[in-house]
Amino acid sequence: MKQYKLLGSDGKEYLSETPGESGGNSKLKIYGRLNCPSALSTIRRFPGSYEKSRVFFSDEKIALEAGYRPCGNCMRKQYKEYLADPQKYRDKFCL
Repeated sequence: MKQYKLLGSDGKEYLSETPGESGGNSKLKIYGRLNCPSALSTIRRFPGSYEKSRVFFSDEKIALEAGYRPCGNCMRKQYKEYLADPQKYRDKFCL
């Protein structure tokens, strides 16, 4: 059975039989859709480099609990809501 490396709310990797729903960048602490144009473009432009910082999450709640924020490109609506009040946005998911 295939195993996927996901990041937990504690920021530590664990193996899962279910692939992640979102991807992120561990250096920038950003998460977004797996098909995010910004991430895919960066992967194409800098092969082998961006992948070292790539992490995956089972869902948005886990990404937020791990200290990541929504991507301003592929999750523009969520990003704007997050910028307006980061704690209020986190509280929607992390109560």
